[in-house]
Amino acid sequence: MNSDELNDLKSAVDAALQGNWEQAHEIAQESEALMANWIHAVLHKIEGDAGNSRYWYARARKNYGDYLDPILELKAIAAELNEKNV
Repeated sequence: MNSDELNDLKSAVDAALQGNWEQAHEIAQESEALMANWIHAVLHKIEGDAGNSRYWYARARKNYGDYLDPILELKAIAAELNEKNV
């Protein structure tokens, strides 16, 4: 993942944490990175669309039930993205 894509995904997480689901969703959809799929999965979990969310978790190679709180999950994603920036 290049630095532009990394920054875009960070922006998607920031938007989601601020409640801007649509902006976060648009950004996540533009990337094919595993992290984008994970963000996409969490966004659909927040939306209440479990079936679609599970699809995106599978694409991200993550488990739907690993996090009960989507906000904590978004913060975990942010932490992983920040580690990639080091």
